[in-house]
Amino acid sequence: MKLPGPEHPIDIAPTQGRVVVKRQGVVIADTARALTLKEASYSPVQYIPRADVRMELLARSSHSTHCPYKGDAAYYNLKDGDENAVWSYEAPYPAVEVIRGHIAFYPNKVDSIDIAP
Repeated sequence: MKLPGPEHPIDIAPTQGRVVVKRQGVVIADTARALTLKEASYSPVQYIPRADVRMELLARSSHSTHCPYKGDAAYYNLKDGDENAVWSYEAPYPAVEVIRGHIAFYPNKVDSIDIAP
């Protein structure tokens, strides 16, 4: 386990506004409780509470990855066929504990991730 720091910063803050994720015209997630995770030089990621995600549109994948800063990520497929489009840190490391119970979407696997005031 590595700790975020000056060489690899991670900042997590409440998203200002409502986040809506759509795929093929269907709303998959809609929340005013998202978190924005900014990690090093990566693009910011919206982490959405599971309660605000239509989990019935997702199916657990066998794929997993490991991040030395966040822990092990579990993946989900979109039931319409797109594989590993969604991920979640179900047991995140203490430094990012706040993302437990949240889901993130790959922007290139959904039509839109919109943030509105």
